Amino acid sequence: MSNQTAQGYVPGPTYDEMRNPLLLPAELRQAALQARRDELDPKNLFNIHWCDASGGPRFAVLPRAFTRTRANIVVLFGCGFPSGSHKVGPAYSTLAEAEVEGRIHAGMTMVGPSTGNFGIGVAYVSHLKGYPALVVMPEGMSSERYERIRKYGGALDLTPGSESDVILVLERVEEIKRDPSMFILAQFELMPNYRFHRHVTGDAVLRAAAQVGNGKVAAFVSAPGSAGTLAAGDAVKQQFPGAQVVAVEPKECATLTSDGRGTHRIEGIGDKMVVLIHNVLRTDHILTVHDDDTVRGLKVMHSGVEMLRRVCGDGAYECFAESFGVSSICNIMGAIRTAHHLGLGEDDNVVTIATDGFDRYPSVMNDLEQRVGGTITGAMMEEWYNGIFGPAPEGDFLDVRSTAQHQRLFRMKEEVWSRFGYSREYLDSMKSNDFWDGEYAKVGAMNAKIAEVREKHGGLG
Repeated sequence: MSNQTAQGYVPGPTYDEMRNPLLLPAELRQAALQARRDELDPKNLFNIHWCDASGGPRFAVLPRAFTRTRANIVVLFGCGFPSGSHKVGPAYSTLAEAEVEGRIHAGMTMVGPSTGNFGIGVAYVSHLKGYPALVVMPEGMSSERYERIRKYGGALDLTPGSESDVILVLERVEEIKRDPSMFILAQFELMPNYRFHRHVTGDAVLRAAAQVGNGKVAAFVSAPGSAGTLAAGDAVKQQFPGAQVVAVEPKECATLTSDGRGTHRIEGIGDKMVVLIHNVLRTDHILTVHDDDTVRGLKVMHSGVEMLRRVCGDGAYECFAESFGVSSICNIMGAIRTAHHLGLGEDDNVVTIATDGFDRYPSVMNDLEQRVGGTITGAMMEEWYNGIFGPAPEGDFLDVRSTAQHQRLFRMKEEVWSRFGYSREYLDSMKSNDFWDGEYAKVGAMNAKIAEVREKHGGLG
């Protein structure tokens, strides 16, 4: 059943309202809070933000006894977004921009190239907005991802391989886009993804850090899939130019580090390319981590509460059991290792993102148990904790601030994206921060267009 109004438009928030939902009328905010009881209520579009009921960002500072760092490790929770991941934000933003610009029409199918969370977001937002959805993704992802997409009415088009085979997804999408009834919400290449994270996620990062330590961000850490979340680092650097932005990738597919192209187990990141919307000029370091360490780390956080209390002392570890997924653990590992690597002190803050929660990974935990040959004991989890959540081994960080490193990453980007129709002139324009700042500056115009179209179709509803 379509959620579209008689005028064919279901209202949603502007970028500014996602950044600060307190800008919405109090009555609508209350209606959105009540809509959380029914995730298929279209008012949940107004819950696409990082904030709790008070308007502050959802975050936690991990216990120092757990992180064993002097610095504060600050983690924002993405599982509080509608559909269970912050990737619903870029899905909505990409659809909303196209909608108000007249590039989407009733009856068109929204197509989401993805390895999971963005695809879930596309299926979810499309359902609320009244469009059919098709998610193109690899066949080797967790079963929970497919189940969630189907739950929201999305169809699936599965391509060979797993997380690191996104190129095959993009090639399939090139075929699909020949059909004019299909509209591609292209997270890897369209700038609404960048705008959402620079404007909305970046602000949440800064507001969370303002409440901790010296109130500043010493480092922002994120593992790129589409690389949209790394755009929050651009916002961080705008306020704290000396902050370090660290991209984390699997050793088994160390594309950014050494052009590695292997398969790996960290769903949502490590896609064998420099993504088009990744502003490499504002990435300072690349850190590699072992993929299975992130899976084992999730087992520790989910099932090792008693062990952590015994080893680390008191802490609200049970609160974290359902709040992290595999890529969240990757980011937490990266934040801890960054704090050690940079020698940060007690007042310093390292901020990272927990993209989704545990609900997408029971099958991954079952696979882990099968691979280790049976029951995972407390002793095993203690050994994993001690080996995983600590300093990085020598050589795992790569400094990419030099001109030579920028040129290397630009060449890698051009090799991929020239195949998909992007001109040399456009790709060259990305070699200046003026390009990225110009793309971000479009937020204001998009705010106005979304508000204008809403009013044209009856306001906020």
